[in-house]
Amino acid sequence: MPNFKPISNPAKQQLLAKLCEQLDDAIFILDANFRYLAVNASYEMIIGYSEAFILGRPLGIYEAQFLSEEEKAILSDIIHQLDHNGFYENHFSMPNRYGQTIECHSIYRKICIEQNHYYVCMVRDVSAVVKDQRQVAHLLNYDQLTGLPNRKVFLSLTSDLLLDSYQEIVIVRLNIDRYRSLTSLLGSDGINTLIKSFATRVKELKLDNLRCFSHFGGEDFALVFECNDANMVRHQLDSLMQMCERPLSLDENEAVEANIYYHISAGVSYFPKNGTDSTGLLSKAEKALHYVKQQGGDDICWYNAAIEKSTDDSLKLETELRAATIKGEFVPYYQPKFELATGIITGFEALVRWQHPTRGLLTPTHFINAILTHKLSFELFSQMAIHIVKQLSIWKQQGFCQHICINADAAEFSHPDFFEMVNTLFVQYNISEYQLHIEVTESSLIQRHANVKKQLNALKDLGIFLALDDFGTGYASLSYLQEYPFDFIKIDKSFITNIETDRTQHAIVKAILDLAVALDMQVIAEGIETESQRDILLSMGCRHGQGYWLGKPVTAEVATEMLIKQYESFQ
Repeated sequence: MPNFKPISNPAKQQLLAKLCEQLDDAIFILDANFRYLAVNASYEMIIGYSEAFILGRPLGIYEAQFLSEEEKAILSDIIHQLDHNGFYENHFSMPNRYGQTIECHSIYRKICIEQNHYYVCMVRDVSAVVKDQRQVAHLLNYDQLTGLPNRKVFLSLTSDLLLDSYQEIVIVRLNIDRYRSLTSLLGSDGINTLIKSFATRVKELKLDNLRCFSHFGGEDFALVFECNDANMVRHQLDSLMQMCERPLSLDENEAVEANIYYHISAGVSYFPKNGTDSTGLLSKAEKALHYVKQQGGDDICWYNAAIEKSTDDSLKLETELRAATIKGEFVPYYQPKFELATGIITGFEALVRWQHPTRGLLTPTHFINAILTHKLSFELFSQMAIHIVKQLSIWKQQGFCQHICINADAAEFSHPDFFEMVNTLFVQYNISEYQLHIEVTESSLIQRHANVKKQLNALKDLGIFLALDDFGTGYASLSYLQEYPFDFIKIDKSFITNIETDRTQHAIVKAILDLAVALDMQVIAEGIETESQRDILLSMGCRHGQGYWLGKPVTAEVATEMLIKQYESFQ
Protein backbone atom coordinates (compact mmCIF):
# COMPACT_ATOMS: atom_id res chain seq x y z
CA MET A 1 0.00 0.00 0.00
CA PRO A 2 1.38 3.50 -0.82
CA ASN A 3 2.70 5.63 2.06
CA PHE A 4 2.25 2.76 4.56
CA LYS A 5 5.11 2.31 7.02
CA PRO A 6 4.93 -0.51 9.54
CA ILE A 7 5.95 0.46 13.05
CA SER A 8 8.59 -1.30 15.06
CA ASN A 9 7.73 -3.60 17.95
CA PRO A 10 8.81 -1.10 20.63
CA ALA A 11 6.71 1.60 18.95
CA LYS A 12 3.78 -0.79 18.68
CA GLN A 13 4.03 -1.62 22.37
CA GLN A 14 4.10 2.07 23.27
CA LEU A 15 1.06 2.70 21.07
CA LEU A 16 -0.91 -0.14 22.64
CA ALA A 17 0.01 1.07 26.12
CA LYS A 18 -1.16 4.62 25.31
CA LEU A 19 -4.41 3.33 23.81
CA CYS A 20 -5.14 1.24 26.93
CA GLU A 21 -4.60 4.34 29.08
CA GLN A 22 -7.10 6.30 26.97
CA LEU A 23 -9.88 3.69 27.10
CA ASP A 24 -12.98 4.45 29.19
CA ASP A 25 -13.17 0.76 30.12
CA ALA A 26 -10.96 -0.33 32.98
CA ILE A 27 -8.24 -2.86 32.12
CA PHE A 28 -5.86 -4.76 34.38
CA ILE A 29 -3.48 -7.71 34.10
CA LEU A 30 -2.89 -10.39 36.74
CA ASP A 31 -0.03 -12.84 37.08
CA ALA A 32 -0.43 -16.61 37.50
CA ASN A 33 -1.05 -16.10 41.23
CA PHE A 34 -3.86 -13.58 40.55
CA ARG A 35 -1.82 -10.60 41.69
CA TYR A 36 -1.87 -7.25 39.88
CA LEU A 37 0.83 -6.69 37.27
CA ALA A 38 -0.61 -3.63 35.52
CA VAL A 39 -3.73 -1.41 35.56
CA ASN A 40 -4.87 1.46 33.36
CA ALA A 41 -6.06 4.89 34.50
CA SER A 42 -9.76 4.02 34.21
CA TYR A 43 -9.35 1.16 36.67
CA GLU A 44 -7.60 3.47 39.13
CA MET A 45 -10.57 5.86 38.90
CA ILE A 46 -13.18 3.12 39.38
CA ILE A 47 -11.49 1.33 42.27
CA GLY A 48 -10.21 4.49 43.96
CA TYR A 49 -6.65 3.26 44.47
CA SER A 50 -3.46 4.29 42.67
CA GLU A 51 -1.47 1.90 40.52
CA ALA A 52 1.41 2.08 42.98
CA PHE A 53 -0.87 0.84 45.77
CA ILE A 54 -2.51 -1.91 43.69
CA LEU A 55 0.49 -3.55 42.00
CA GLY A 56 1.52 -6.79 43.64
CA ARG A 57 -1.67 -7.07 45.64
CA PRO A 58 -4.16 -9.98 45.18
CA LEU A 59 -7.27 -9.59 43.02
CA GLY A 60 -9.44 -8.67 46.00
CA ILE A 61 -6.97 -5.86 46.91
CA TYR A 62 -6.69 -7.32 50.43
CA GLU A 63 -5.85 -10.82 51.62
CA ALA A 64 -8.71 -13.34 51.80
CA GLN A 65 -9.09 -13.16 55.59
CA PHE A 66 -10.07 -9.49 55.33
CA LEU A 67 -12.81 -10.04 52.68
CA SER A 68 -16.54 -10.60 53.23
CA GLU A 69 -18.07 -14.01 52.52
CA GLU A 70 -19.75 -12.62 49.41
CA GLU A 71 -16.45 -11.25 48.09
CA LYS A 72 -14.73 -14.56 48.81
CA ALA A 73 -17.44 -16.43 46.90
CA ILE A 74 -17.09 -14.15 43.86
CA LEU A 75 -13.28 -14.47 43.83
CA SER A 76 -13.51 -18.24 44.20
CA ASP A 77 -15.92 -18.42 41.26
CA ILE A 78 -13.64 -16.25 39.09
CA ILE A 79 -10.56 -18.35 39.84
CA HIS A 80 -12.44 -21.63 39.32
CA GLN A 81 -13.85 -20.55 35.95
CA LEU A 82 -10.52 -19.24 34.70
CA ASP A 83 -8.64 -22.36 35.78
CA HIS A 84 -11.15 -24.67 34.07
CA ASN A 85 -12.44 -22.64 31.13
CA GLY A 86 -9.95 -19.84 30.67
CA PHE A 87 -12.82 -17.35 30.50
CA TYR A 88 -15.13 -15.60 32.96
CA GLU A 89 -17.88 -13.04 32.43
CA ASN A 90 -20.31 -11.69 34.99
CA HIS A 91 -22.16 -8.68 36.33
CA PHE A 92 -21.75 -7.83 40.01
CA SER A 93 -21.61 -4.98 42.49
CA MET A 94 -18.15 -3.86 43.65
CA PRO A 95 -17.38 -1.41 46.49
CA ASN A 96 -14.63 1.12 45.84
CA ARG A 97 -12.26 2.87 48.21
CA TYR A 98 -14.77 5.66 48.94
CA GLY A 99 -17.60 3.38 50.08
CA GLN A 100 -19.50 3.68 46.80
CA THR A 101 -21.01 0.59 45.18
CA ILE A 102 -20.14 0.31 41.50
CA GLU A 103 -22.18 -1.91 39.17
CA CYS A 104 -19.63 -3.64 36.95
CA HIS A 105 -19.66 -5.88 33.93
CA SER A 106 -16.38 -7.83 33.87
CA ILE A 107 -14.72 -10.11 31.34
CA TYR A 108 -11.62 -12.16 32.25
CA ARG A 109 -9.43 -14.13 29.85
CA LYS A 110 -6.55 -16.49 30.55
CA ILE A 111 -3.57 -15.99 28.23
CA CYS A 112 -0.41 -18.08 27.98
CA ILE A 113 2.80 -16.38 26.78
CA GLU A 114 6.06 -18.31 26.68
CA GLN A 115 4.67 -20.88 29.15
CA ASN A 116 3.69 -18.13 31.59
CA HIS A 117 0.02 -17.63 32.51
CA TYR A 118 -1.55 -14.19 32.67
CA TYR A 119 -5.12 -12.99 33.20
CA VAL A 120 -6.44 -9.96 31.35
CA CYS A 121 -9.64 -8.32 32.58
CA MET A 122 -11.84 -5.58 31.15
CA VAL A 123 -14.29 -3.87 33.55
CA ARG A 124 -17.11 -1.60 32.42
CA ASP A 125 -18.96 0.67 34.85
CA VAL A 126 -22.67 0.14 34.12
CA SER A 127 -23.99 1.90 37.24
CA ALA A 128 -25.97 4.49 35.26
CA VAL A 129 -27.65 1.82 33.13
CA VAL A 130 -28.52 -0.30 36.18
CA LYS A 131 -29.92 2.75 37.97
CA ASP A 132 -32.18 3.56 34.98
CA GLN A 133 -33.36 -0.06 34.79
CA ARG A 134 -34.21 -0.06 38.49
CA GLN A 135 -36.13 3.19 38.17
CA VAL A 136 -38.18 1.86 35.25
CA ALA A 137 -38.76 -1.41 37.10
CA HIS A 138 -40.00 0.52 40.13
CA LEU A 139 -42.34 2.58 37.97
CA LEU A 140 -43.79 -0.59 36.49
CA ASN A 141 -44.08 -2.56 39.73
CA TYR A 142 -45.23 -0.01 42.30
CA ASP A 143 -48.09 2.46 42.36
CA GLN A 144 -46.65 5.95 42.08
CA LEU A 145 -49.22 7.53 44.41
CA THR A 146 -49.06 5.17 47.39
CA GLY A 147 -45.76 3.38 46.77
CA LEU A 148 -47.55 0.05 47.25
CA PRO A 149 -46.98 -3.01 45.04
CA ASN A 150 -49.28 -3.09 42.02
CA ARG A 151 -51.51 -5.87 40.70
CA LYS A 152 -48.71 -7.67 38.86
CA VAL A 153 -46.55 -7.90 41.97
CA PHE A 154 -49.56 -8.95 44.05
CA LEU A 155 -50.41 -11.82 41.70
CA SER A 156 -46.79 -12.93 41.51
CA LEU A 157 -46.36 -12.97 45.29
CA THR A 158 -49.71 -14.75 45.77
CA SER A 159 -48.73 -17.38 43.22
CA ASP A 160 -45.49 -18.00 45.12
CA LEU A 161 -47.38 -18.35 48.40
CA LEU A 162 -49.77 -20.85 46.85
CA LEU A 163 -46.83 -22.92 45.62
CA ASP A 164 -44.76 -22.84 48.80
CA SER A 165 -47.18 -22.52 51.71
CA TYR A 166 -48.85 -25.30 53.66
CA GLN A 167 -51.28 -22.86 55.27
CA GLU A 168 -54.48 -21.24 54.08
CA ILE A 169 -54.07 -18.22 51.80
CA VAL A 170 -56.72 -15.51 52.10
CA ILE A 171 -57.21 -12.89 49.37
CA VAL A 172 -59.11 -9.70 50.20
CA ARG A 173 -60.23 -7.15 47.62
CA LEU A 174 -60.93 -3.71 49.10
CA ASN A 175 -62.86 -0.88 47.54
CA ILE A 176 -63.47 2.62 48.88
CA ASP A 177 -67.20 3.25 48.58
CA ARG A 178 -68.67 6.30 46.80
CA TYR A 179 -65.33 6.92 45.11
CA ARG A 180 -66.78 8.92 42.23
CA SER A 181 -68.73 11.15 44.61
CA LEU A 182 -65.65 11.68 46.75
CA THR A 183 -63.60 12.53 43.65
CA SER A 184 -66.20 15.06 42.57
CA LEU A 185 -66.26 16.56 46.06
CA LEU A 186 -62.54 16.64 46.78
CA GLY A 187 -61.03 17.14 43.35
CA SER A 188 -57.95 15.31 42.09
CA ASP A 189 -55.57 16.58 44.78
CA GLY A 190 -58.01 15.87 47.58
CA ILE A 191 -58.82 12.34 46.43
CA ASN A 192 -55.11 11.60 46.08
CA THR A 193 -54.60 12.75 49.67
CA LEU A 194 -57.44 10.50 50.79
CA ILE A 195 -56.00 7.49 48.95
CA LYS A 196 -52.52 8.04 50.41
CA SER A 197 -53.93 8.54 53.90
CA PHE A 198 -56.01 5.38 53.62
CA ALA A 199 -52.95 3.37 52.55
CA THR A 200 -50.93 4.81 55.45
CA ARG A 201 -53.65 3.94 57.94
CA VAL A 202 -53.85 0.35 56.76
CA LYS A 203 -50.07 -0.06 57.06
CA GLU A 204 -50.15 1.43 60.56
CA LEU A 205 -52.59 -1.27 61.67
CA LYS A 206 -49.77 -3.83 61.28
CA LEU A 207 -52.26 -6.60 60.55
CA ASP A 208 -51.24 -10.07 61.68
CA ASN A 209 -50.27 -12.60 59.01
CA LEU A 210 -50.43 -9.96 56.24
CA ARG A 211 -48.05 -10.88 53.42
CA CYS A 212 -48.84 -8.17 50.86
CA PHE A 213 -50.84 -4.95 50.75
CA SER A 214 -51.32 -3.80 47.18
CA HIS A 215 -52.84 -0.83 45.34
CA PHE A 216 -54.41 -1.68 41.97
CA GLY A 217 -55.16 1.97 41.21
CA GLY A 218 -57.91 4.42 42.13
CA GLU A 219 -60.08 3.06 44.94
CA ASP A 220 -58.95 -0.55 44.44
CA PHE A 221 -56.73 -2.32 46.96
CA ALA A 222 -55.93 -5.93 47.78
CA LEU A 223 -54.42 -7.86 50.68
CA VAL A 224 -53.18 -11.41 51.00
CA PHE A 225 -52.89 -13.23 54.34
CA GLU A 226 -51.21 -16.51 55.22
CA CYS A 227 -52.50 -18.31 58.33
CA ASN A 228 -53.46 -21.69 59.75
CA ASP A 229 -57.18 -20.91 59.63
CA ALA A 230 -58.81 -18.43 57.24
CA ASN A 231 -61.27 -17.44 59.98
CA MET A 232 -58.36 -15.80 61.81
CA VAL A 233 -58.53 -13.03 59.18
CA ARG A 234 -62.03 -12.03 60.24
CA HIS A 235 -60.59 -10.10 63.18
CA GLN A 236 -58.18 -8.25 60.87
CA LEU A 237 -61.06 -7.29 58.60
CA ASP A 238 -63.03 -6.01 61.58
CA SER A 239 -60.05 -3.79 62.41
CA LEU A 240 -60.18 -2.39 58.88
CA MET A 241 -63.88 -1.59 59.15
CA GLN A 242 -63.39 0.07 62.56
CA MET A 243 -60.53 2.11 61.15
CA CYS A 244 -62.96 3.72 58.72
CA GLU A 245 -65.15 4.96 61.58
CA ARG A 246 -62.49 7.62 62.26
CA PRO A 247 -62.68 10.54 59.81
CA LEU A 248 -59.76 11.54 57.63
CA SER A 249 -58.39 15.04 58.01
CA LEU A 250 -57.79 16.99 54.80
CA ASP A 251 -56.68 20.34 56.21
CA GLU A 252 -55.11 21.47 52.96
CA ASN A 253 -58.42 21.24 51.11
CA GLU A 254 -60.24 24.49 51.82
CA ALA A 255 -63.15 23.79 49.48
CA VAL A 256 -64.69 21.15 51.74
CA GLU A 257 -64.88 20.29 55.41
CA ALA A 258 -61.57 19.18 56.87
CA ASN A 259 -62.90 15.84 58.17
CA ILE A 260 -64.02 13.28 55.60
CA TYR A 261 -65.91 10.13 56.48
CA TYR A 262 -65.65 7.20 54.11
CA HIS A 263 -66.54 3.50 54.04
CA ILE A 264 -65.05 0.43 52.42
CA SER A 265 -66.36 -2.81 50.94
CA ALA A 266 -64.43 -6.06 50.93
CA GLY A 267 -64.68 -9.35 49.05
CA VAL A 268 -62.84 -12.39 50.36
CA SER A 269 -61.81 -15.78 48.93
CA TYR A 270 -59.29 -18.29 50.19
CA PHE A 271 -57.21 -21.31 49.34
CA PRO A 272 -57.94 -24.20 49.33
CA LYS A 273 -61.73 -23.91 49.61
CA ASN A 274 -62.30 -21.45 46.76
CA GLY A 275 -59.51 -22.47 44.36
CA THR A 276 -55.83 -23.15 43.90
CA ASP A 277 -54.52 -20.42 41.54
CA SER A 278 -54.00 -16.74 42.22
CA THR A 279 -55.98 -15.43 39.26
CA GLY A 280 -59.00 -17.58 40.05
CA LEU A 281 -58.94 -16.69 43.75
CA LEU A 282 -58.60 -12.99 42.97
CA SER A 283 -61.49 -13.24 40.53
CA LYS A 284 -63.70 -14.84 43.18
CA ALA A 285 -62.74 -12.20 45.73
CA GLU A 286 -63.71 -9.58 43.15
CA LYS A 287 -67.05 -11.30 42.57
CA ALA A 288 -67.69 -11.23 46.31
CA LEU A 289 -66.71 -7.54 46.32
CA HIS A 290 -69.05 -6.84 43.40
CA TYR A 291 -71.86 -8.61 45.22
CA VAL A 292 -71.43 -6.59 48.42
CA LYS A 293 -71.28 -3.37 46.37
CA GLN A 294 -74.58 -4.32 44.74
CA GLN A 295 -76.06 -4.71 48.21
CA GLY A 296 -75.05 -1.16 49.17
CA GLY A 297 -71.42 -1.59 50.25
CA ASP A 298 -69.86 -0.85 53.66
CA ASP A 299 -69.64 -4.56 54.41
CA ILE A 300 -67.58 -7.72 53.99
CA CYS A 301 -68.59 -10.69 51.84
CA TRP A 302 -66.88 -14.08 51.79
CA TYR A 303 -67.13 -15.81 48.46
CA ASN A 304 -69.56 -18.72 48.23
CA ALA A 305 -71.17 -20.68 45.41
CA ALA A 306 -74.45 -18.80 45.81
CA ILE A 307 -72.80 -15.62 44.54
CA GLU A 308 -72.35 -17.26 41.15
CA LYS A 309 -76.10 -17.80 41.00
CA SER A 310 -77.17 -14.54 42.61
CA THR A 311 -78.92 -13.25 39.51
CA ASP A 312 -80.79 -14.80 36.60
CA ASP A 313 -79.26 -12.16 34.36
CA SER A 314 -76.00 -14.08 34.34
CA LEU A 315 -77.62 -17.20 32.94
CA LYS A 316 -79.64 -15.18 30.46
CA LEU A 317 -76.50 -13.39 29.27
CA GLU A 318 -74.67 -16.67 28.76
CA THR A 319 -77.51 -18.02 26.62
CA GLU A 320 -77.58 -14.86 24.52
CA LEU A 321 -73.81 -14.90 24.06
CA ARG A 322 -73.78 -18.49 22.86
CA ALA A 323 -76.53 -17.67 20.39
CA ALA A 324 -74.59 -14.58 19.26
CA THR A 325 -71.48 -16.63 18.44
CA ILE A 326 -73.60 -18.97 16.29
CA LYS A 327 -75.55 -16.22 14.52
CA GLY A 328 -72.51 -14.01 13.91
CA GLU A 329 -73.77 -11.03 15.90
CA PHE A 330 -70.25 -9.88 16.88
CA VAL A 331 -68.79 -7.36 14.44
CA PRO A 332 -65.52 -5.39 14.38
CA TYR A 333 -65.36 -1.62 14.54
CA TYR A 334 -62.09 -0.19 13.26
CA GLN A 335 -60.21 2.50 15.18
CA PRO A 336 -57.55 4.11 12.98
CA LYS A 337 -53.92 4.41 14.07
CA PHE A 338 -52.07 7.47 12.83
CA GLU A 339 -48.61 8.78 12.20
CA LEU A 340 -48.72 11.65 14.68
CA ALA A 341 -46.57 14.06 12.66
CA THR A 342 -48.55 13.79 9.40
CA GLY A 343 -51.99 12.43 10.33
CA ILE A 344 -51.56 9.55 7.87
CA ILE A 345 -53.51 6.41 8.71
CA THR A 346 -51.01 3.60 9.28
CA GLY A 347 -53.42 0.84 10.27
CA PHE A 348 -56.46 -0.05 12.38
CA GLU A 349 -57.28 -1.78 15.64
CA ALA A 350 -60.34 -4.04 15.51
CA LEU A 351 -62.63 -3.48 18.51
CA VAL A 352 -65.49 -5.91 19.05
CA ARG A 353 -69.12 -4.78 19.14
CA TRP A 354 -72.21 -6.89 19.76
CA GLN A 355 -75.12 -6.18 17.44
CA HIS A 356 -77.73 -7.31 19.98
CA PRO A 357 -81.11 -8.13 18.43
CA THR A 358 -83.08 -6.10 21.00
CA ARG A 359 -80.59 -3.89 22.88
CA GLY A 360 -78.76 -2.49 19.84
CA LEU A 361 -75.02 -2.04 19.47
CA LEU A 362 -73.19 -2.99 22.69
CA THR A 363 -69.59 -2.20 23.65
CA PRO A 364 -67.37 -4.84 25.35
CA THR A 365 -68.08 -3.48 28.84
CA HIS A 366 -71.51 -5.12 28.59
CA PHE A 367 -70.32 -8.63 27.76
CA ILE A 368 -66.54 -9.22 27.69
CA ASN A 369 -66.30 -10.48 31.29
CA ALA A 370 -69.11 -12.92 30.60
CA ILE A 371 -67.30 -14.08 27.45
CA LEU A 372 -64.28 -15.00 29.55
CA THR A 373 -66.34 -16.50 32.36
CA HIS A 374 -68.28 -18.76 30.01
CA LYS A 375 -65.17 -19.69 27.98
CA LEU A 376 -66.42 -18.27 24.68
CA SER A 377 -63.34 -16.20 23.91
CA PHE A 378 -61.98 -18.53 21.19
CA GLU A 379 -65.32 -18.48 19.38
CA LEU A 380 -65.36 -14.68 19.59
CA PHE A 381 -61.74 -14.44 18.41
CA SER A 382 -62.43 -16.73 15.45
CA GLN A 383 -65.47 -14.74 14.40
CA MET A 384 -63.59 -11.45 14.65
CA ALA A 385 -60.54 -12.84 12.81
CA ILE A 386 -62.67 -13.96 9.87
CA HIS A 387 -64.29 -10.50 9.61
CA ILE A 388 -60.85 -8.86 9.71
CA VAL A 389 -59.12 -10.95 7.06
CA LYS A 390 -62.15 -10.57 4.78
CA GLN A 391 -61.85 -6.81 5.15
CA LEU A 392 -58.10 -6.91 4.53
CA SER A 393 -58.75 -8.91 1.38
CA ILE A 394 -61.32 -6.36 0.17
CA TRP A 395 -58.93 -3.48 0.83
CA LYS A 396 -56.15 -5.33 -0.96
CA GLN A 397 -58.36 -5.63 -4.04
CA GLN A 398 -59.07 -1.88 -3.79
CA GLY A 399 -55.35 -1.12 -3.68
CA PHE A 400 -55.04 -0.41 0.05
CA CYS A 401 -52.28 -2.35 1.77
CA GLN A 402 -53.28 -1.90 5.42
CA HIS A 403 -52.83 -3.85 8.62
CA ILE A 404 -55.39 -4.56 11.34
CA CYS A 405 -54.70 -5.42 14.98
CA ILE A 406 -56.79 -7.95 16.87
CA ASN A 407 -56.63 -8.62 20.62
CA ALA A 408 -55.96 -12.09 22.01
CA ASP A 409 -55.40 -13.60 25.46
CA ALA A 410 -54.53 -16.87 27.13
CA ALA A 411 -57.89 -18.47 26.43
CA GLU A 412 -57.31 -18.13 22.69
CA PHE A 413 -53.62 -19.08 22.76
CA SER A 414 -54.27 -22.21 24.83
CA HIS A 415 -56.93 -23.49 22.42
CA PRO A 416 -55.53 -26.45 20.43
CA ASP A 417 -56.90 -25.11 17.12
CA PHE A 418 -55.64 -21.54 17.53
CA PHE A 419 -52.55 -21.59 15.32
CA GLU A 420 -54.08 -23.75 12.60
CA MET A 421 -57.12 -21.47 12.43
CA VAL A 422 -54.97 -18.35 12.03
CA ASN A 423 -52.66 -19.98 9.48
CA THR A 424 -55.60 -21.18 7.37
CA LEU A 425 -57.05 -17.67 7.10
CA PHE A 426 -54.01 -16.37 5.18
CA VAL A 427 -54.32 -19.11 2.59
CA GLN A 428 -58.08 -18.87 2.33
CA TYR A 429 -58.25 -15.09 1.86
CA ASN A 430 -54.92 -14.47 0.09
CA ILE A 431 -53.52 -11.79 2.38
CA SER A 432 -49.97 -11.31 3.64
CA GLU A 433 -49.09 -12.38 7.17
CA TYR A 434 -47.67 -8.95 8.07
CA GLN A 435 -51.11 -7.41 7.52
CA LEU A 436 -52.44 -9.08 10.66
CA HIS A 437 -51.14 -7.78 13.99
CA ILE A 438 -52.01 -9.47 17.26
CA GLU A 439 -52.13 -7.51 20.50
CA VAL A 440 -51.44 -9.69 23.53
CA THR A 441 -53.26 -8.84 26.74
CA GLU A 442 -51.32 -8.72 29.99
CA SER A 443 -53.46 -11.42 31.62
CA SER A 444 -52.11 -13.89 29.06
CA LEU A 445 -48.58 -13.32 30.28
CA ILE A 446 -49.36 -13.13 33.99
CA GLN A 447 -51.10 -16.48 33.88
CA ARG A 448 -48.13 -17.86 31.89
CA HIS A 449 -49.98 -20.72 30.24
CA ALA A 450 -47.47 -23.32 29.16
CA ASN A 451 -47.95 -22.87 25.45
CA VAL A 452 -48.39 -19.07 25.26
CA LYS A 453 -44.70 -18.54 24.45
CA LYS A 454 -44.76 -21.42 21.99
CA GLN A 455 -47.78 -19.97 20.19
CA LEU A 456 -46.27 -16.47 20.10
CA ASN A 457 -43.03 -17.76 18.62
CA ALA A 458 -44.99 -19.74 16.03
CA LEU A 459 -46.98 -16.63 15.08
CA LYS A 460 -43.77 -14.63 14.84
CA ASP A 461 -42.22 -17.27 12.58
CA LEU A 462 -45.32 -17.06 10.41
CA GLY A 463 -44.69 -13.34 9.86
CA ILE A 464 -47.36 -11.87 12.12
CA PHE A 465 -46.46 -8.73 14.08
CA LEU A 466 -47.00 -8.87 17.85
CA ALA A 467 -47.80 -6.01 20.24
CA LEU A 468 -47.76 -5.91 24.04
CA ASP A 469 -50.97 -4.12 25.02
CA ASP A 470 -51.39 -1.72 27.99
CA PHE A 471 -47.68 -1.67 28.81
CA GLY A 472 -47.00 0.06 32.11
CA THR A 473 -50.38 -0.42 33.79
CA GLY A 474 -49.02 -2.64 36.53
CA TYR A 475 -49.77 -5.84 34.70
CA ALA A 476 -46.75 -5.52 32.59
CA SER A 477 -43.17 -6.51 33.36
CA LEU A 478 -39.82 -5.80 31.78
CA SER A 479 -39.23 -9.53 31.73
CA TYR A 480 -42.04 -9.90 29.17
CA LEU A 481 -40.06 -7.84 26.65
CA GLN A 482 -37.11 -10.17 27.08
CA GLU A 483 -39.11 -13.39 27.15
CA TYR A 484 -41.56 -12.82 24.30
CA PRO A 485 -40.96 -11.70 20.67
CA PHE A 486 -42.85 -8.41 20.58
CA ASP A 487 -42.55 -5.83 17.80
CA PHE A 488 -44.68 -3.08 19.36
CA ILE A 489 -45.34 -1.63 22.81
CA LYS A 490 -48.71 0.06 23.36
CA ILE A 491 -48.72 2.72 26.09
CA ASP A 492 -51.94 2.52 28.07
CA LYS A 493 -54.25 5.53 27.90
CA SER A 494 -54.09 5.92 31.70
CA PHE A 495 -50.59 7.38 31.21
CA ILE A 496 -51.77 9.82 28.53
CA THR A 497 -54.83 11.33 30.24
CA ASN A 498 -52.97 13.93 32.33
CA ILE A 499 -49.61 13.92 30.57
CA GLU A 500 -49.78 17.72 30.12
CA THR A 501 -49.70 18.34 33.89
CA ASP A 502 -48.72 15.09 35.62
CA ARG A 503 -44.93 14.80 35.94
CA THR A 504 -45.19 11.14 36.93
CA GLN A 505 -47.13 10.24 33.79
CA HIS A 506 -44.68 12.22 31.70
CA ALA A 507 -41.72 10.41 33.29
CA ILE A 508 -43.28 6.96 32.80
CA VAL A 509 -44.06 7.61 29.12
CA LYS A 510 -40.54 8.97 28.55
CA ALA A 511 -39.04 5.90 30.23
CA ILE A 512 -41.12 3.57 28.04
CA LEU A 513 -40.14 5.45 24.88
CA ASP A 514 -36.44 5.29 25.81
CA LEU A 515 -36.78 1.60 26.59
CA ALA A 516 -38.41 0.95 23.22
CA VAL A 517 -35.56 2.72 21.41
CA ALA A 518 -33.02 0.62 23.28
CA LEU A 519 -34.89 -2.59 22.40
CA ASP A 520 -35.55 -1.55 18.78
CA MET A 521 -39.33 -1.70 19.26
CA GLN A 522 -42.03 0.62 17.98
CA VAL A 523 -44.42 2.42 20.32
CA ILE A 524 -48.09 3.29 19.90
CA ALA A 525 -49.73 5.66 22.38
CA GLU A 526 -53.37 4.91 23.16
CA GLY A 527 -56.12 7.26 24.34
CA ILE A 528 -54.99 10.52 22.71
CA GLU A 529 -57.94 12.84 23.27
CA THR A 530 -56.50 16.33 22.76
CA GLU A 531 -54.20 18.12 20.37
CA SER A 532 -51.97 19.04 23.31
CA GLN A 533 -51.47 15.38 24.21
CA ARG A 534 -50.53 14.64 20.58
CA ASP A 535 -48.02 17.51 20.54
CA ILE A 536 -46.38 16.44 23.81
CA LEU A 537 -46.04 12.86 22.62
CA LEU A 538 -44.52 14.05 19.35
CA SER A 539 -42.00 16.18 21.21
CA MET A 540 -41.04 13.14 23.31
CA GLY A 541 -40.33 11.08 20.19
CA CYS A 542 -43.54 9.06 19.97
CA ARG A 543 -44.35 8.56 16.29
CA HIS A 544 -47.65 6.66 16.30
CA GLY A 545 -50.88 6.88 18.24
CA GLN A 546 -54.62 6.40 18.39
CA GLY A 547 -57.48 7.92 20.33
CA TYR A 548 -60.83 9.65 20.02
CA TRP A 549 -59.27 13.00 19.10
CA LEU A 550 -57.58 11.33 16.13
CA GLY A 551 -60.37 8.94 15.17
CA LYS A 552 -63.14 6.96 16.85
CA PRO A 553 -63.93 3.29 16.12
CA VAL A 554 -66.00 3.12 12.92
CA THR A 555 -67.63 0.55 10.69
CA ALA A 556 -65.78 -1.09 7.80
CA GLU A 557 -67.63 1.15 5.36
CA VAL A 558 -66.57 4.35 7.10
CA ALA A 559 -62.99 3.07 7.46
CA THR A 560 -62.93 2.41 3.70
CA GLU A 561 -64.14 5.96 3.01
CA MET A 562 -61.32 7.30 5.19
CA LEU A 563 -58.76 5.35 3.17
CA ILE A 564 -60.25 6.54 -0.12
CA LYS A 565 -60.10 10.18 1.01
CA GLN A 566 -56.53 9.74 2.16
CA TYR A 567 -55.58 8.18 -1.18
CA GLU A 568 -57.26 10.99 -3.12
CA SER A 569 -55.47 13.64 -1.06
CA PHE A 570 -52.14 12.31 -2.33
CA GLN A 571 -53.12 12.46 -5.99
